[in-house]
Amino acid sequence: MLVRCTKKLLFENIVGKEISTYLEPVEKLGVYRTHCIFKPFLNFTVHYKQEEKTMTYAYIRVSTNYQTVQNQKLAIREYARYHRLHKIQWVSETISGTKNPEKRKLGKLLESVSTGDTIIVTELSRLGRSLMMILNVLQSLLEKGVKVIAIKEGYELGDNIQSKVLAFAFGLSAEIERTLLSERTKQGLERARKQGKQIGRRPGQKPKKYKLTGKAAYIKRERTAGRSKLSLAKEFNVTWVTLNKFMKKNKIN
Repeated sequence: MLVRCTKKLLFENIVGKEISTYLEPVEKLGVYRTHCIFKPFLNFTVHYKQEEKTMTYAYIRVSTNYQTVQNQKLAIREYARYHRLHKIQWVSETISGTKNPEKRKLGKLLESVSTGDTIIVTELSRLGRSLMMILNVLQSLLEKGVKVIAIKEGYELGDNIQSKVLAFAFGLSAEIERTLLSERTKQGLERARKQGKQIGRRPGQKPKKYKLTGKAAYIKRERTAGRSKLSLAKEFNVTWVTLNKFMKKNKIN
């Protein structure tokens, strides 16, 4: 849709000319394409950058269905009302904080936010259960230029020197935590070996259970019904070759 308007612009040798201007939004380019027609006849195109809109998100998480999100919503609404924040996008989920962000709605939120956006949580523990997970999420958001508000702790992490220092500290703390975890794991495995415990499968030992274990009757029934090997292989997440070997071993046509 074309929108007609009239404005005065100053150009070299052209002062105060009335301009019939048509603004045509171009979404892919993120600009307004403006066609200006002067009298006497002069036709050219000027590009104006479209102002980017920032978003405000409220992230709410509870671990079980027995917990309620109402207290978190109330706290965020009170904060938003006091600070005059409007048009908040709510992201709510019922899932354990031990799950990685990629397996939660939080992961999709982290991918969708951009510079200048704001995420509000009632407390940092809503982002994860472990210190390393929380630090990684905060570091990722601060590096993208996203403001993080934690109401209970009173944090407002954004584009300022304090936040940049904290982002560096978060990254350093997360790296130290990963290193310590790796060291503890190695020490635990070494201690178990010295005590004579077997770590993992013995050399040459085959697993007792495969993906197709116990599925012979089902595969035979499906094959009798005319189902293809490729379809069955996709269902069990195995290759066609693996399925074919299993069928030969169990004498299934």
